[in-house]
Amino acid sequence: MREKESKPPDKPGSVTARERYAPGFKASVIARTALSPFDLEQVFGLTGGDIFHGALSLDQLFWARPALGYADYRSPLKGLYHCGSGAHPGGGVTGAPGHNAARAIIADRRRLR
Repeated sequence: MREKESKPPDKPGSVTARERYAPGFKASVIARTALSPFDLEQVFGLTGGDIFHGALSLDQLFWARPALGYADYRSPLKGLYHCGSGAHPGGGVTGAPGHNAARAIIADRRRLR
């Protein structure tokens, strides 16, 4: 087991900065925490603490995400679709992988009729 990596520094200034643009924000904060990549891996099972299920490097973009031949959201198992951060266009809070997978599912169901 590798040694626990240090946590990122807690940034109290970030709350203060938001207070300038959203008065009352500071008073609304009841707790906060900072998680390191090690923590993300241990708590949530994210390999290497990577929230995007794989680095967004050239070999993991567009037609190569999650792997060559599977960028259309369909897996090798019929009826199993990729719709998370590991699918194109990657993670974040866009919902795009789920939306795109839903379109592939609808298209496949129409073909079966």
